[in-house]
Amino acid sequence: MADPSSYRPKPGQIPDSPGVYRFRDEHRRVIYVGKAKSLRQRLANYFQDLAGLHPRTRTMVTTAASVEWTVVSTEVEALQLEYSWIKEYDPRFNVKYRDDKSYPYLAVTMNEEFPRVQVMRGHKKKGVRYFGPYAHAWAIRDTVDLLLRVFPVRTCSAGVFKNASRTGRPCLLGYIGKCSAPCVGRVSAEEHRELADEFCDFMTGRTGTYLRRLEKQMMEAAEEMEYERAARLRDDIEALKKAMEKNAVVLADATDADLIAVAEDELEAAVQIFHVRGGRVRGQRGWVTDKVEEITTGALVEHALQQLYGEETGDAVPKEVLVPALPDPLEPVQEWLSGRRGSNVSLRIPQRGDKRALMETVERNAQQALVLHKTKRASDLTTRSRALEEIADALDLDSAPLRIECYDISHLQGDDVVASMVVFEDGLARKSEYRRFQIKGFEGQDDVRSMHEVITRRFRRYLAEKERTGEWSDGESTLAETPSDSTGGTSSDSFVDTSSDTLGEASSTPSGPSGDTPSDDLTTTSPDVLTSSLKDDDGRPKRFAYPPQLVVVDGGQPQVAAAQRALDELGIDDIAVCGLAKRLEEVWLPGDDDPVVLPRSSEGLYLLQRVRDEAHRFAITYQRTKRAKRFRASPLDDVPGLGETRKQALIKHFGSVKKLRAATIDQICEVPGIGRKTAETIAAAFAQAAPAAPAVNTATGEIMDDEESETTAETSGEPVSAGAPDERRGQER
Repeated sequence: MADPSSYRPKPGQIPDSPGVYRFRDEHRRVIYVGKAKSLRQRLANYFQDLAGLHPRTRTMVTTAASVEWTVVSTEVEALQLEYSWIKEYDPRFNVKYRDDKSYPYLAVTMNEEFPRVQVMRGHKKKGVRYFGPYAHAWAIRDTVDLLLRVFPVRTCSAGVFKNASRTGRPCLLGYIGKCSAPCVGRVSAEEHRELADEFCDFMTGRTGTYLRRLEKQMMEAAEEMEYERAARLRDDIEALKKAMEKNAVVLADATDADLIAVAEDELEAAVQIFHVRGGRVRGQRGWVTDKVEEITTGALVEHALQQLYGEETGDAVPKEVLVPALPDPLEPVQEWLSGRRGSNVSLRIPQRGDKRALMETVERNAQQALVLHKTKRASDLTTRSRALEEIADALDLDSAPLRIECYDISHLQGDDVVASMVVFEDGLARKSEYRRFQIKGFEGQDDVRSMHEVITRRFRRYLAEKERTGEWSDGESTLAETPSDSTGGTSSDSFVDTSSDTLGEASSTPSGPSGDTPSDDLTTTSPDVLTSSLKDDDGRPKRFAYPPQLVVVDGGQPQVAAAQRALDELGIDDIAVCGLAKRLEEVWLPGDDDPVVLPRSSEGLYLLQRVRDEAHRFAITYQRTKRAKRFRASPLDDVPGLGETRKQALIKHFGSVKKLRAATIDQICEVPGIGRKTAETIAAAFAQAAPAAPAVNTATGEIMDDEESETTAETSGEPVSAGAPDERRGQER
């Protein structure tokens, strides 16, 4: 626990101007980002007597080891930079709304030649029109199923669409009239796009036009005694009305607004948002957050607005946003929202009428969401806390291991040896920090030696980052280290990032000349320039700078001893090590002749098992992926300058690798795009390659020739390997 006075800036050092500040912990990880109209006044609040601080604010300032800041020109710039840094660093003490990316949208891919209606989640894509979000995907499918009667827009995937175009036969929806079947030319691309535009217009609230048009057509068909057509139009009208009933009118027609309500207690807050478009509720979403510091309802609303509209532009930001409390100050937030939309946005508290009544409904939803969340989380938090305490007691640790890293080795009879590292924080998997290693320091099967190499490489990177500027960076690149000898030194790593989002670790560039003290260089910098400078000098991210409290290895006494030896060689003595053996689920500690046996009902043992099993799953998945790639390899892969197009041309011309192997140089030259020099290189590659082992279908165990194996691999997707499949599967770990 740090004393805030140890890193408090000197009097007069902090400027009295707008800016954004960052608190860092002893590992230089950003733990809190905030903005202020006056940096001097705001930061002074953090360095008062600890007894006068909110308990969570007190925890933050005692966890921090330094503070730095950046001056900006206006409060709007401060708001933008704060949002960018919160997204970049993911600080542990900032308000973070969970489950933001889980809500499904009804999307129409207007950026395609034949637009498609589908359910989409995650980040929004350019050229795609979104409606929602919806609470459940089935609600979207129910709505689409009703609307396809009137607007038969394509809903199939690209593969189904191409297959129907190739065969000239539409899918089932085309036969039953719920798709206009552009894949077989029943409608042109222009006609299909018009259908998609009408679908989008209906979803945006322009419903009266289509209903009146269909009713007119129904009456005309009845007058002309085309009763079957009139009946179909009648059913279409009923389908549209039923779809409209799912979104009842709540406000005056053509009203576009978002309503935000907050329910809170001293520790947590729940936020609910209703999206009203065309006077109807078109979507609903909700978040829950921990109140990591003393924060007002207006500040919670401001964070919710950042989360909602930080990456939105144009009509995605409504003309009117109704909130329970206004941010303070209001003008910068309102100016920021207007800039995102491109026109004025009204941010206000509803006082009376239909909008106030709807706000009360949103508030009731927020209250129910908070109660439900606390009910679910109570037992979960209790269980995880008990598990961590039991592990600390069993292993004689000073405190509960809030960050646990687990390592596992996987191979198949000594081939494709890989390792995995999984991370659990507060008892929950943190998948953005999972890593995968290739063992390249030696060849063959040696789990103990492999474990020593992996632990050495991981913590050598930790020491290297610690010795450097001490700053953090994140990204999604592959790291390579120096090749190693057999003593467990570093070797070429393949670290594969499993996350689709940015990592939760902080990343920054020094604000001051030293990089480890508060900045004296108080220059005004734009948010765009600052955000672009958050990478390392060589453009690669800095990894592995955050140490665990506990290292778990999958194995018994030998693997634990290897891991401990690796840490000892690096001079690291503040990280605990244990191993979990599969046979009897025994916990092994370094240097102990007898294992620690936890009760079968122990929550601590259950947590260790989950960590171990996750590491095993992650490692064996990577190993199987590498093995499948190796089984599909051919001598053509080693021919320099021979790409996929010419490889396919060669196989298509000769029919199989076996016939290509037997071909002469002149015959190879007959393939379009293959010159004599390339043909000679191909022939030489086959001459140097070892004779191929018999190909085996892993599904049946049947030995096949080259033609059969290629056909099987293409049609079934199963890897074709050499050797008895059952025997090889039995040696996999």
